[in-house]
Amino acid sequence: MLSNSHDFVRPKDDAERIYLESLVREDYDQCHPGETFDDMKRRISFSKEDRGLYRDWLAVAAARDAALTAAHLPLIAAE
Repeated sequence: MLSNSHDFVRPKDDAERIYLESLVREDYDQCHPGETFDDMKRRISFSKEDRGLYRDWLAVAAARDAALTAAHLPLIAAE
């Protein structure tokens, strides 16, 4: 996870943003009964709290993506 609140994930394009959001959308919805990930996204344009929350959830998504990527990398044998 990113260690500084000034560091945050910047998806390179919409496809990457959609992918990252897909990694955390269900967890967000479970953690916030009566509200959806999309509800939070609609509020980020006028709520700094929701902007920070969205940033934090994308950081979790980036960490999950890194773990998934690392799990699929081939291991290199030491000589």
